[in-house]
Amino acid sequence: MQRRKFLRTAAAGGAAAAAAAGVAAPAIAQSMPELKWRLTSSFPKSLDTLYGAAESFSKKLAGLTDNKFQVRVFAAGEIVPGLQALDAVQNGTVEMCHTASYYFVGKDVTFGFDAGVPFGLTARQQNAWMQQGGGIQLMREFMADYNAVPFPAGNTGVQMGGWFRKELKTLDDLKGLKMRIPGLAGRVYAQLGVDVKLLPAGEIFPALERGVIDAAEFVGPYQDRRLGLHKAAKYLYTTGWHESSTVTELIVNKAAWDSLPPDLQEIVRAACGACQAISQAWCDATNTEALEDLITNQGVKAAPLPVEILAKLRDVTVQTLNDNAAKDPLVKKVHDSYMGFKKGWDKWAAISEGVYHSQIRGQI
Repeated sequence: MQRRKFLRTAAAGGAAAAAAAGVAAPAIAQSMPELKWRLTSSFPKSLDTLYGAAESFSKKLAGLTDNKFQVRVFAAGEIVPGLQALDAVQNGTVEMCHTASYYFVGKDVTFGFDAGVPFGLTARQQNAWMQQGGGIQLMREFMADYNAVPFPAGNTGVQMGGWFRKELKTLDDLKGLKMRIPGLAGRVYAQLGVDVKLLPAGEIFPALERGVIDAAEFVGPYQDRRLGLHKAAKYLYTTGWHESSTVTELIVNKAAWDSLPPDLQEIVRAACGACQAISQAWCDATNTEALEDLITNQGVKAAPLPVEILAKLRDVTVQTLNDNAAKDPLVKKVHDSYMGFKKGWDKWAAISEGVYHSQIRGQI
């Protein structure tokens, strides 16, 4: 009972989960059947902070079970294309996938709330909504119709606004622009005349280099540099309006999940929690050096989006979210929960972190 209580506590928070990863597991493993599952990633092997998160999860799971529970990780395209990861879980081709659920807003816009909402919550706030504000329960209720059980297993934090082959000055510069951008943000850009494309990570650079697309958003300086996006476009707009937080998730086939005994379910939760904390720290640590290198050594021109464009994006985002919520009761349920949590947090942040960043940070 004490072991189970510890694992449940570990799964509730990233730091505690990371500590749980070091707990010896032979006592569990002695009575455990050997399991060999497959996990398909939405990301190529070249992205060590994204694809690597799935490998980290697999190693933690093996370590916690004395190698009795083994998950083999496959990169995007090895079993199915990256954007079909959810389909592979849904139909039982694999037991698990690691992905960003906003890739699937074409199926239902509710998927976007599980990954990141334009002008939305930060990584810490998203985690608080999911863990303490009912977010995980709502998303699991929603994904039950897709035969899937989601678990937050990573977060890239605030992302960059994207790479552009030409400079942006006014709203007119967006009309007819071909841009790779997923999720709810893509729907917002489309209303401003952008020709939105949804491409998996491995296809972004060649499309941008050949001029098939004019702009592309991916993650942040470190991972964008890994893809070589700076070699195809020199204008980096840093305003992360579209993804102030982006959760990457482990999604498990529901029948496979239900087949696991309670002990193993708790271990999966703990491993996901650890990976979430490690992923965010990894991104925060690597982006600093990468951005400096891109600007200083690679000739990248980094700047915030023009005020006129950002203001219009905000207006269209609010209208788009409200319109989506009005069309479907479940979307409204998730939307109202998310926005209600954000409203409360914004009040707290104004007198806590807001004060720190505006008045205190950098004084020493």
